[in-house]
Amino acid sequence: MDALRRLLGWLSLLYALVFATFALLHTGVELGPVWQPVIVPAAIVETLCCVVLIGGGCGALARRPWAWDGLIYTHAAALGGVLLGMLALAFGAEAAPDEGNALLTAYHGVMAIALAAGLSGAFYVSRVRR
Repeated sequence: MDALRRLLGWLSLLYALVFATFALLHTGVELGPVWQPVIVPAAIVETLCCVVLIGGGCGALARRPWAWDGLIYTHAAALGGVLLGMLALAFGAEAAPDEGNALLTAYHGVMAIALAAGLSGAFYVSRVRR
């Protein structure tokens, strides 16, 4: 279980970096050839997801007593943000089809799968610990 806790902690920090990158992209910052239209609500949600994942990841790596619960809550919150973004894309978000929707769709899909897998692992360990 210790290896899974460390893995989920490091993955949480990696996911936070991905969320921070897309938050920057949605504020209008161009990272080389990669750009996204300015979408302020997306930047806010991605920043919040980044912050909570940093908290959960640091708690897991520091072996805090609340680490498993923190991983569950932070993964669930970030997954909720990703699902909100998927709904926004499905119902006509601010980005037109030619303005990077392919990257956004791939980003949301990959992050949803990764966060759901992490949430499943944290739930598994929370059941085993009892």
